[in-house]
Amino acid sequence: MGTRAVAAPASQSRLVAILHRGTPLLFAILLVSAIVLIADAGPVVIQRRVTLGLIYLIAVVGLYVFVGNSGVLSFGNVSFMAIGAYVSALLTMQRAAKAMFLPHLPALIGGAEWPPLAGALAGACVAAVVAAVAGLPLVRLSGISGSIATFALLVITNVGLGNWTSVTGGQQSLMGLPIYTNLWIAFGWAVFSLAVAFLYQESRSALALRASREDEVAAQASGVRIHRERLVAFTISGFLSGLAGVLFAHLLGALRVDSFYLDLTFLITAMLVIGGMASLTGAVIGTVTITAVTEGLRQLEAGFQIPFLDLTIAAPAGLGDALLALAMLLILLFRPDGLAQGREISWPVSAGRGSQPSVE
Repeated sequence: MGTRAVAAPASQSRLVAILHRGTPLLFAILLVSAIVLIADAGPVVIQRRVTLGLIYLIAVVGLYVFVGNSGVLSFGNVSFMAIGAYVSALLTMQRAAKAMFLPHLPALIGGAEWPPLAGALAGACVAAVVAAVAGLPLVRLSGISGSIATFALLVITNVGLGNWTSVTGGQQSLMGLPIYTNLWIAFGWAVFSLAVAFLYQESRSALALRASREDEVAAQASGVRIHRERLVAFTISGFLSGLAGVLFAHLLGALRVDSFYLDLTFLITAMLVIGGMASLTGAVIGTVTITAVTEGLRQLEAGFQIPFLDLTIAAPAGLGDALLALAMLLILLFRPDGLAQGREISWPVSAGRGSQPSVE
């Protein structure tokens, strides 16, 4: 009897610990699932907007894996999106389309016609390899110097892809990509990305990296190999960013180098900053909030007609970008840790403290 009495509280405490640690992932999946189910019952336009929002979520989660755990702001993740998108496009396009738009492709690439899943994984893996190679010198930098170095990586990638005419088509649009990204495919990959980010942040490697984020000198004195842990996070971040680029390319069915540059960089950075850079919950909340606000402002810019009056009201063009920048400024001034305050949604420690999850 005594053994059973001890075992029961022990198993109950383990269950509470599992619920406590897994709540951020569960919260994120439930929130995204609710949005997808609502969108699935709506018109095609809403489904497409939510699909694009899910792709942004994958990109923001990929950015969070490195930025949130290392504390070094990266402006280079959109370059991994571009690499993933172009690799997948070149591997999955039909041979006839490649012969038409890219007649000077090497025979090995020109004759390839991979299935979508293989192309997506290849694009994400190549992006991860590029992140690992580029990260070898970059992870040695901290603070503003590290951020500027990642921005230089973005510029180099943009210039390189824009001038590699025989492979990417240069500054012209690359057409003929198979369009397979839909609401449920994007949802599946979003859940996968959330799971990868959560499992990583619960690992010893991420714990050591967060220690260096709080105090680099103390972490190094405690035996943390900061450069190695940053490189691991940067590589995982590159993989998820490359995956977001793949889905983005196969949603639009066409590619332009300029689609993966400053505008997209500012957007996903704003989503992470506004939500909160230090938590997965913040990444999700920031993406959902900015996607919803951006869509509302887009509708406002398109204009709406007042019933019973021959009057159409429309906001000035560019209002959405201006308000997004203003929101980011206000967050940095009055809530520098973001909407989630750098915390994760957590399960109550004991049942007697209420039934609603709280933010810790």
